[in-house]
Amino acid sequence: MESKAHISIQNLNIYYGKDHALKDINVEIPKKKITVIIGPSGCGKSTLLKSFNRLLDSVDNVKITGKVLVDGEDIYDPKAEVTHIRKKMGLLSQKPYPLPMSIYDNIAYGPRIHEERNKKKIDKIVEHFLRTASLWDEVKDKLHSPASQLSVGQQQRLCLARGLAVGPEIILGDEPTSALDPRSSQNIEARFQELKQQYTIVVVTHILRQAKRLADYVLFLYGGRLIEYGPAHEVLENPKEAMTKEYIQGVIS
Repeated sequence: MESKAHISIQNLNIYYGKDHALKDINVEIPKKKITVIIGPSGCGKSTLLKSFNRLLDSVDNVKITGKVLVDGEDIYDPKAEVTHIRKKMGLLSQKPYPLPMSIYDNIAYGPRIHEERNKKKIDKIVEHFLRTASLWDEVKDKLHSPASQLSVGQQQRLCLARGLAVGPEIILGDEPTSALDPRSSQNIEARFQELKQQYTIVVVTHILRQAKRLADYVLFLYGGRLIEYGPAHEVLENPKEAMTKEYIQGVIS
Protein backbone atom coordinates (compact mmCIF):
# COMPACT_ATOMS: atom_id res chain seq x y z
CA MET A 1 0.00 0.00 0.00
CA GLU A 2 1.39 3.39 -0.96
CA SER A 3 0.64 5.13 2.35
CA LYS A 4 1.69 4.11 5.83
CA ALA A 5 -1.18 2.62 7.81
CA HIS A 6 -2.72 4.96 10.37
CA ILE A 7 -5.15 2.36 11.73
CA SER A 8 -4.22 -1.33 11.61
CA ILE A 9 -6.93 -3.88 12.44
CA GLN A 10 -5.77 -7.40 13.32
CA ASN A 11 -8.07 -10.39 13.80
CA LEU A 12 -10.87 -8.16 15.10
CA ASN A 13 -13.99 -9.94 16.32
CA ILE A 14 -16.91 -8.16 17.96
CA TYR A 15 -19.87 -9.84 19.64
CA TYR A 16 -23.11 -8.31 20.92
CA GLY A 17 -24.08 -11.07 23.32
CA LYS A 18 -24.27 -14.17 21.10
CA ASP A 19 -24.45 -12.14 17.87
CA HIS A 20 -21.07 -12.29 16.11
CA ALA A 21 -21.18 -8.83 14.50
CA LEU A 22 -17.65 -8.62 13.04
CA LYS A 23 -15.68 -11.70 12.05
CA ASP A 24 -11.89 -11.82 11.79
CA ILE A 25 -11.36 -8.36 10.29
CA ASN A 26 -7.82 -7.67 9.08
CA VAL A 27 -7.24 -4.38 7.26
CA GLU A 28 -4.94 -1.36 7.21
CA ILE A 29 -6.34 2.16 6.85
CA PRO A 30 -3.81 4.52 5.22
CA LYS A 31 -2.88 7.97 6.47
CA LYS A 32 -4.29 11.12 4.86
CA LYS A 33 -6.65 9.29 2.54
CA ILE A 34 -10.43 8.87 2.52
CA THR A 35 -11.45 5.27 3.21
CA VAL A 36 -15.15 4.58 2.67
CA ILE A 37 -16.87 1.59 4.29
CA ILE A 38 -19.77 0.22 2.23
CA GLY A 39 -22.17 -2.67 2.61
CA PRO A 40 -25.87 -3.37 3.29
CA SER A 41 -27.69 -2.46 6.52
CA GLY A 42 -26.64 -4.63 9.44
CA CYS A 43 -23.34 -5.75 7.90
CA GLY A 44 -21.20 -4.18 10.64
CA LYS A 45 -20.20 -0.83 9.08
CA SER A 46 -20.96 1.35 12.10
CA THR A 47 -19.67 -1.29 14.52
CA LEU A 48 -16.31 -1.26 12.73
CA LEU A 49 -16.18 2.54 12.74
CA LYS A 50 -17.03 2.74 16.45
CA SER A 51 -14.33 0.21 17.27
CA PHE A 52 -11.74 2.81 16.20
CA ASN A 53 -12.42 5.17 19.11
CA ARG A 54 -13.69 2.82 21.83
CA LEU A 55 -17.27 4.07 21.48
CA LEU A 56 -18.44 0.49 21.97
CA ASP A 57 -17.22 0.61 25.58
CA SER A 58 -20.57 2.02 26.68
CA VAL A 59 -22.63 -0.75 24.99
CA ASP A 60 -23.84 -3.58 27.24
CA ASN A 61 -22.76 -7.16 26.63
CA VAL A 62 -20.08 -6.34 24.03
CA LYS A 63 -17.07 -8.61 23.67
CA ILE A 64 -14.09 -7.52 21.56
CA THR A 65 -11.09 -9.67 20.63
CA GLY A 66 -8.16 -8.87 18.37
CA LYS A 67 -6.27 -5.60 17.99
CA VAL A 68 -6.94 -2.10 16.72
CA LEU A 69 -3.64 -0.24 16.41
CA VAL A 70 -3.70 3.55 16.01
CA ASP A 71 -0.24 4.96 15.33
CA GLY A 72 1.06 1.56 16.44
CA GLU A 73 -0.72 1.69 19.83
CA ASP A 74 -3.21 -1.08 20.63
CA ILE A 75 -6.21 0.93 21.77
CA TYR A 76 -7.75 -2.15 23.44
CA ASP A 77 -4.68 -2.83 25.55
CA PRO A 78 -5.79 -2.74 29.23
CA LYS A 79 -3.19 -0.01 29.85
CA ALA A 80 -4.44 2.19 26.97
CA GLU A 81 -5.72 5.61 28.05
CA VAL A 82 -9.18 6.09 26.54
CA THR A 83 -9.34 9.91 26.71
CA HIS A 84 -6.02 10.16 24.85
CA ILE A 85 -7.33 7.73 22.19
CA ARG A 86 -10.60 9.60 21.67
CA LYS A 87 -8.77 12.94 21.41
CA LYS A 88 -7.18 11.58 18.23
CA MET A 89 -10.63 11.05 16.68
CA GLY A 90 -13.25 13.50 15.51
CA LEU A 91 -16.68 11.89 14.99
CA LEU A 92 -19.51 13.12 12.77
CA SER A 93 -22.73 11.22 13.44
CA GLN A 94 -25.76 10.73 11.16
CA LYS A 95 -27.48 13.69 12.77
CA PRO A 96 -25.68 16.77 14.06
CA TYR A 97 -25.67 17.23 17.81
CA PRO A 98 -24.59 20.79 18.60
CA LEU A 99 -24.08 21.50 22.28
CA PRO A 100 -26.88 23.56 23.89
CA MET A 101 -24.87 26.77 23.83
CA SER A 102 -23.75 29.48 21.41
CA ILE A 103 -21.99 28.87 18.11
CA TYR A 104 -18.81 30.35 19.61
CA ASP A 105 -18.97 28.21 22.75
CA ASN A 106 -19.50 25.02 20.73
CA ILE A 107 -16.05 25.49 19.16
CA ALA A 108 -14.41 26.87 22.31
CA TYR A 109 -15.70 23.98 24.45
CA GLY A 110 -12.94 21.50 23.56
CA PRO A 111 -9.97 23.88 23.84
CA ARG A 112 -11.28 25.10 27.22
CA ILE A 113 -11.52 21.51 28.50
CA HIS A 114 -7.87 21.13 27.49
CA GLU A 115 -6.92 24.12 29.66
CA GLU A 116 -6.80 26.89 27.05
CA ARG A 117 -7.78 30.09 28.89
CA ASN A 118 -6.38 32.84 26.66
CA LYS A 119 -9.36 34.68 25.12
CA LYS A 120 -7.44 35.90 22.06
CA LYS A 121 -6.19 32.38 21.35
CA ILE A 122 -9.69 30.96 21.70
CA ASP A 123 -11.03 33.67 19.35
CA LYS A 124 -8.44 32.61 16.75
CA ILE A 125 -9.25 28.92 17.22
CA VAL A 126 -12.99 29.58 16.77
CA GLU A 127 -12.47 31.59 13.59
CA HIS A 128 -9.90 29.16 12.16
CA PHE A 129 -12.05 26.05 12.50
CA LEU A 130 -15.27 27.77 11.41
CA ARG A 131 -13.36 28.79 8.28
CA THR A 132 -12.04 25.24 7.88
CA ALA A 133 -15.63 23.97 7.98
CA SER A 134 -16.65 26.67 5.47
CA LEU A 135 -19.04 28.21 8.01
CA TRP A 136 -17.34 31.43 9.13
CA ASP A 137 -18.87 33.77 6.55
CA GLU A 138 -22.36 32.50 7.40
CA VAL A 139 -22.10 32.89 11.18
CA LYS A 140 -19.43 35.52 11.94
CA ASP A 141 -22.08 38.14 12.84
CA LYS A 142 -24.03 35.83 15.17
CA LEU A 143 -21.36 33.87 17.02
CA HIS A 144 -23.15 34.30 20.34
CA SER A 145 -26.51 33.09 19.04
CA PRO A 146 -27.67 29.57 19.98
CA ALA A 147 -26.24 26.87 17.73
CA SER A 148 -29.72 25.32 17.63
CA GLN A 149 -30.87 28.20 15.39
CA LEU A 150 -28.62 27.05 12.55
CA SER A 151 -29.94 24.90 9.71
CA VAL A 152 -29.26 21.15 9.90
CA GLY A 153 -26.52 21.45 7.26
CA GLN A 154 -24.89 24.31 9.15
CA GLN A 155 -25.14 22.35 12.40
CA GLN A 156 -23.28 19.44 10.80
CA ARG A 157 -20.47 21.75 9.68
CA LEU A 158 -20.43 23.26 13.18
CA CYS A 159 -20.01 19.77 14.63
CA LEU A 160 -17.17 19.18 12.17
CA ALA A 161 -15.49 22.43 13.30
CA ARG A 162 -16.03 21.53 16.95
CA GLY A 163 -14.43 18.12 16.44
CA LEU A 164 -11.42 19.60 14.64
CA ALA A 165 -10.85 22.20 17.36
CA VAL A 166 -9.56 19.57 19.81
CA GLY A 167 -6.77 18.57 17.41
CA PRO A 168 -7.65 15.08 16.15
CA GLU A 169 -5.61 13.15 13.59
CA ILE A 170 -8.52 11.07 12.29
CA ILE A 171 -12.06 12.07 11.24
CA LEU A 172 -14.75 9.39 11.46
CA GLY A 173 -18.05 9.90 9.64
CA ASP A 174 -21.00 7.59 10.38
CA GLU A 175 -23.30 8.31 7.42
CA PRO A 176 -22.58 12.02 8.06
CA THR A 177 -24.77 13.31 5.22
CA SER A 178 -27.81 11.05 5.67
CA ALA A 179 -29.87 13.77 7.41
CA LEU A 180 -28.80 16.54 5.02
CA ASP A 181 -30.25 18.00 1.82
CA PRO A 182 -28.20 17.52 -1.39
CA ARG A 183 -26.49 20.92 -1.22
CA SER A 184 -25.45 20.47 2.42
CA SER A 185 -24.22 16.96 1.58
CA GLN A 186 -22.04 18.37 -1.20
CA ASN A 187 -20.66 20.90 1.28
CA ILE A 188 -19.59 18.17 3.73
CA GLU A 189 -18.08 16.09 0.90
CA ALA A 190 -16.10 19.12 -0.30
CA ARG A 191 -14.78 19.71 3.22
CA PHE A 192 -13.64 16.08 3.43
CA GLN A 193 -11.76 16.37 0.13
CA GLU A 194 -9.91 19.41 1.48
CA LEU A 195 -9.31 17.95 4.93
CA LYS A 196 -7.66 14.74 3.71
CA GLN A 197 -4.53 16.82 3.09
CA GLN A 198 -4.16 16.96 6.89
CA TYR A 199 -6.32 14.16 8.32
CA THR A 200 -7.06 10.47 7.85
CA ILE A 201 -10.79 10.17 7.08
CA VAL A 202 -12.99 7.08 7.41
CA VAL A 203 -16.61 7.37 6.27
CA VAL A 204 -19.50 4.90 6.47
CA THR A 205 -22.04 5.33 3.69
CA HIS A 206 -24.88 3.33 2.15
CA ILE A 207 -24.79 5.52 -0.97
CA LEU A 208 -22.59 4.05 -3.70
CA ARG A 209 -22.56 7.33 -5.65
CA GLN A 210 -21.08 9.04 -2.60
CA ALA A 211 -18.44 6.32 -2.25
CA LYS A 212 -17.44 6.91 -5.87
CA ARG A 213 -17.16 10.66 -5.32
CA LEU A 214 -15.26 10.50 -2.04
CA ALA A 215 -13.19 7.36 -1.69
CA ASP A 216 -9.50 6.81 -2.20
CA TYR A 217 -9.98 3.33 -0.71
CA VAL A 218 -13.13 1.22 -0.32
CA LEU A 219 -13.82 -1.43 2.30
CA PHE A 220 -16.79 -3.72 1.54
CA LEU A 221 -18.41 -5.60 4.43
CA TYR A 222 -21.08 -8.26 4.11
CA GLY A 223 -22.48 -10.36 6.95
CA GLY A 224 -19.83 -9.05 9.34
CA ARG A 225 -16.97 -10.16 7.10
CA LEU A 226 -14.50 -8.11 5.09
CA ILE A 227 -15.20 -9.19 1.52
CA GLU A 228 -12.92 -6.82 -0.37
CA TYR A 229 -10.63 -3.86 0.27
CA GLY A 230 -8.46 -1.78 -2.02
CA PRO A 231 -8.16 1.39 -4.09
CA ALA A 232 -11.61 2.78 -4.86
CA HIS A 233 -11.31 2.57 -8.63
CA GLU A 234 -10.45 -1.13 -8.40
CA VAL A 235 -13.15 -2.13 -5.90
CA LEU A 236 -15.93 -0.05 -7.47
CA GLU A 237 -15.09 -0.51 -11.16
CA ASN A 238 -13.30 -3.85 -11.35
CA PRO A 239 -13.97 -5.82 -8.14
CA LYS A 240 -12.12 -9.09 -7.61
CA GLU A 241 -14.88 -10.74 -5.57
CA ALA A 242 -18.18 -11.88 -7.10
CA MET A 243 -20.11 -10.71 -4.02
CA THR A 244 -18.68 -7.18 -4.33
CA LYS A 245 -19.69 -7.10 -7.98
CA GLU A 246 -23.23 -8.24 -7.14
CA TYR A 247 -23.57 -5.60 -4.41
CA ILE A 248 -22.36 -2.80 -6.67
CA GLN A 249 -24.73 -3.94 -9.43
CA GLY A 250 -27.65 -4.11 -6.99
CA VAL A 251 -28.09 -7.89 -7.33
CA ILE A 252 -27.68 -8.30 -3.54
CA SER A 253 -28.46 -5.75 -0.85
